Formats: sequence, structure tokens, C-alpha cells
Amino acid sequence: MTSAPRPDLEAEKADARMLMRAERGAVDARDAPLKLIDNFPLELARVSPVAGYWPVGSEIDGRPLLAALAKVGNVVALPRMESRQGPARFLAWRGSEALTADAFGVPSPPKGSQEVTPRLIFVPLIAFDRTGNRLGQGGGHYDRIISLYRAHGAVAVGIAYAEQEMGLVPTGPHDAHLDWVITPKEAIRCMRGARLRGLSGA
Repeated sequence: MTSAPRPDLEAEKADARMLMRAERGAVDARDAPLKLIDNFPLELARVSPVAGYWPVGSEIDGRPLLAALAKVGNVVALPRMESRQGPARFLAWRGSEALTADAFGVPSPPKGSQEVTPRLIFVPLIAFDRTGNRLGQGGGHYDRIISLYRAHGAVAVGIAYAEQEMGLVPTGPHDAHLDWVITPKEAIRCMRGARLRGLSGA
């Protein structure tokens, strides 16, 4: 039986989203995408396939990092939502193919593209903390994605500005945690421990 969300927790998350969206929107993002590449750990760069995302609004742009990983031979994929209820499918993307809008209007690989099972998942977020807690948009899409692919050994990597860090992110029992967070300032191996056993040498 699924427990109902606690009203106080949902209110706390809503307040945190409002605050941290403002923080994210005020960041000087000019050099941030290239600094993500500088801070990306070698042990993560060896893991493939890599599932990225197309940045929306003020989300940090991880596409240059995806391009760098593709250049060294990693398979790169983007999510495609065929309906607003999901689930997302990760479809291979070489960076040169034309993209089409998915159910949310986000640019995504065409429906007929090759589907892949990611072993490294880049996760957009509104806020994070150093234990790996993450605050998302509230739809639960990435919580479900992380839980699904983690069962196959995937590693969840939050991509964010350093300014999006909170002391403690409000979370509930169904919120999936991150293994790493990469910012333009540093790579954070979350205190819960990164799950890299057997993943290198992909």
C-alpha cells in the first residue's frame, strides 16, 4: 500500500523549490559547462552508456560534457517521454541527428532511435546536499528512472551549479538519492557512497 505524501513535507519542498530556483536562475553560467568537463572524475568517464538530458530553463548545460564523453568512445543517450506519465526511454544520440519534441516538448532523439540501458545517468535538479539527496521538479520522473536503472547497476550523477547546494534537502521515502554530484567547482562523491563496483572498463 502506497503511503500518501505528508502535507508538511510537500510544503517544505515547495518552499525549497521556490528558493533554489531563484538561486539557480541568478548564477553566472557562462563558463560552467566547460568547468563540468574539468571536474569530471576519470572513473566515471570510463562508464558507458551515458544518459544525459536536454537542459530546460535555467538547468545547467551538460551537453558539452556529453560531447566530450562521446568523443572518447562512450555511447551517449537522451531521454524521450512518449507520454507525460512516462516511462522515459533512453535513445542513442550521436550529436548530429535532428531531434524531435517529446510529450513535454523537450528535444529528444526520434522514436526509431536505438534504445540503450544506461549505466551512468546524468540527473538535472533544483537542489542537492552532500548525502546525495536531490530536489527535482516534483513529478517523480527521475526518482523512477534512478530506481529502475539502479537495479541494473547504474550510477546516478547530479549535474548542478555549486550554488544549488543545500545543507539538507527535504526528502521522502520514495525520493531516489544520487551517487555523485558534479558542479563547476568540484566533484562530490556523496556520503552514501558511489556505486562503481564492476563498472570501470566499459
